[in-house]
Amino acid sequence: MTYEVLSHTERLRNKVFAIFTDEVVMPGGDTALRDYMVHVGAVGVVAVDNGGRVALVRQYRPAVRQVLWELPAGLVDVEGELLVDAAARELAEEVDLTAATWDLLTEVHPSPGCSNEKIRLFLARDITPVPDADRHARTHEEADLELHWVDLDAAVGMVLSGQITNAACAVGVLGAAHARDRDWKTLRPAAAAV
Repeated sequence: MTYEVLSHTERLRNKVFAIFTDEVVMPGGDTALRDYMVHVGAVGVVAVDNGGRVALVRQYRPAVRQVLWELPAGLVDVEGELLVDAAARELAEEVDLTAATWDLLTEVHPSPGCSNEKIRLFLARDITPVPDADRHARTHEEADLELHWVDLDAAVGMVLSGQITNAACAVGVLGAAHARDRDWKTLRPAAAAV
């Protein structure tokens, strides 16, 4: 079945997303209006240290009015920037870390019922701190981000118990544990993310 789009109307646009309404032909020939968000895209980083711990942050999210457990992550909003470079930038900006080894862990659509957003999740290993002189000055919600090193198996437990509800974080933690349990052989090259 091809869902023909009869009309496509932009309702709102900002630097992160746009809201559209499409009139779509449904199975049987009826039409329906469907609203959705077109998003710039995002990257997330599952940074795992040599001790098997994952780097997590707690960040306030206005849409859910809660502080959530999350991965270092951010928007793909720098023109021409490679996705792995965006991930490296976010890791440095949010938790003052760099990584020597990068792999593509997975890609997810966190809310396909209302958004086209795709988050590319990278696994970062061989972690070192950013030198003090090169650290990013964080503002707004990021100003109080704190790095928490959590044992990867404990983080899996946090996903399964409902402590971690951020979709990208949950998928990233579970994916990293899966990859680790298979000696990292399920990973793809970082450049595979497009």
